[in-house]
Amino acid sequence: MAEAVGLAKTNPNVASESAAGAEGARDERWMRVMGLGCDLSVDLPLPHFKIADLLKLRQGSVIDAHWKVGQDVPLSLNGTVMGWVEFEVVASNLAVRLTDLV
Repeated sequence: MAEAVGLAKTNPNVASESAAGAEGARDERWMRVMGLGCDLSVDLPLPHFKIADLLKLRQGSVIDAHWKVGQDVPLSLNGTVMGWVEFEVVASNLAVRLTDLV
């Protein structure tokens, strides 16, 4: 991508063809796995949480996560941390915004 940006200053036609070619090659490599399922999860660590706390949970229970508002939360793909997100409300739904990729 950086090469295409550099080429765009000297010859925009070559840059756009080069970028399109690289984009097409990238798509072809991923085509075989695009339909595979994966588990994407946002994991909120709960330090000092014990089995006793788990047994006390009832519908409507509130758990103190000791997590600061605005602090990024790990985003995992099939159990492996791949980035960090922050919680956000979008049209009355809880959502996450990607803030960093590992």
